[in-house]
Amino acid sequence: MKNDAPESKLSFAETLDRLEEVLQKLESSECPLEEAIELFEEGMNLVKLGRQKLDTAEKKISILLKEAGEFVPFEDGGGRE
Repeated sequence: MKNDAPESKLSFAETLDRLEEVLQKLESSECPLEEAIELFEEGMNLVKLGRQKLDTAEKKISILLKEAGEFVPFEDGGGRE
């Protein structure tokens, strides 16, 4: 079920791809309960990882925009919790 590489080593695109795979398996009516629980846990970890990667990207963009004296759209946290 799980990839050989640790989840933290996945790129953002790979994280989304794996999350899509997990969702497809969970939506399958043939997914046993035990596997569904493991997949749900993996999916939650992938969502957390994806959010962390987005936050990191936003911070980098904000720094670059500040250095260039441009408007910084992410400064207020973007309204996300």
